[in-house]
Amino acid sequence: MPTDNIPHPFSDLADDVRGNVLLPGEHGYDEELRGFQAGFSHQPAVIVCALGADDVRAAVRFAAVRGMAVAVQSTGHGLTVVDRGGLLLKTDRMTEVTVDPETRRARIDAGARWHHVVERAEPYGLAPPSGSAGHVGVVGYTLAGGMGLLAREFGYAADHVRALDVVTADGELREVTAASEPDLFWALRGGRDNFGIVTSLEIDLQSVSRVYGGGLFFDSEHAAAVMSFFREWTSRVPDSMTASLGMIGYPPMPSLPEVLRGRHVVHVRFTTTDLTGGPDLVRPWLDVAPVLLEHLGELPYRETGSIYREPDFSHPYDGNSVLLSELDPAVLEAVRQLAGADAPVGCIVDLRHLGGALSRPPETPSALSFRDAAYVLRILSVPDGQNLADVRAVHRRLDDAVRPWTVGRSLNFVYGERAADEFRSEFYEKPVLDRLAALKAVYDPANVFRRNQNIEPAV
Repeated sequence: MPTDNIPHPFSDLADDVRGNVLLPGEHGYDEELRGFQAGFSHQPAVIVCALGADDVRAAVRFAAVRGMAVAVQSTGHGLTVVDRGGLLLKTDRMTEVTVDPETRRARIDAGARWHHVVERAEPYGLAPPSGSAGHVGVVGYTLAGGMGLLAREFGYAADHVRALDVVTADGELREVTAASEPDLFWALRGGRDNFGIVTSLEIDLQSVSRVYGGGLFFDSEHAAAVMSFFREWTSRVPDSMTASLGMIGYPPMPSLPEVLRGRHVVHVRFTTTDLTGGPDLVRPWLDVAPVLLEHLGELPYRETGSIYREPDFSHPYDGNSVLLSELDPAVLEAVRQLAGADAPVGCIVDLRHLGGALSRPPETPSALSFRDAAYVLRILSVPDGQNLADVRAVHRRLDDAVRPWTVGRSLNFVYGERAADEFRSEFYEKPVLDRLAALKAVYDPANVFRRNQNIEPAV
């Protein structure tokens, strides 16, 4: 790219990459920092808008020589540790997806989103291990585990990765597989961006074209009954059923269904590949409490984003999650009392049933921890007009209340600016964290990749 207006030493970097190199104050710099997370953003010394793996290599080499931290951003959903004064790699322009129907695998570039993969896979009757929102980026979601819409049947997204192209701290592009580099392959699947910048990955697809799914809305006055039934019902459903329960207070917006406007509700969501048995599994829910709104039925996989009805527009949010060993009645009461309709700040609760294939070790082990967790409890708030400290105080009270049943945290479900080491010991079992730290010392001894939930190199 032209370097006339770029000061030394960044002119050297601009000479080596095809994509734009942007400095603070330049046209386009602020725009590049905008992501799905609107409440927090990086403040790097330089942004590299990578167009391919060679740009990533050049940027990492440039930063490593100068002792700069390297952060990466695709869609900006998972921003938790803010980079200040480092180098930010934008990978959102790297979006190529190819599907091989013979091997039932997809090759996915670093900036692709799940809806890109779904679109490419659908003509072959295949589906990826995507989550509840198709606009989420593939790579970050997958490397942190990724609990898909059919997770209890097929396991974590990371369990289906077969190869990764990754630029390590030495600026080398490596093709990493279980056979070629088993230690790095193990660490990347769970260690996320601590060991390098993944420029593409290859992942298995499933023979799924249609599912039975959707959800039921109940008024929050029936939350105790609905949550109690969720506990009992999830204890006996087959692995083919993946379900979750959410609580949210809707604003009185005309774009919402009239019955939901201005109402605090419990939303129970279902997805299964069992088109015949799915309706029978869900039918008992119709007798738990009066149903405000029903959206259930058979649908093509490409429409599964409608199940959770999550927003697809940029907005600020802050939150956290815990992995639970069981769903004790005291947990449900704490959720209802501390994060329900009467919470002092608006809370969005998401309680997902785990187990099934998620609990079984994959054929090729990975760094993902706490597979024995039975549920993940997620809480988030939109801090607009509210003091962030007040929001986090409410979240912390719920965190404390469920601590007796907490086994760890989900790396994908921590939101908002955090210290790089705030939850490090809670994302991994200790033997796993020790091995990750030892491998970090091998692959990134200078901790170039530290603007994240950081794993420090072992001494």
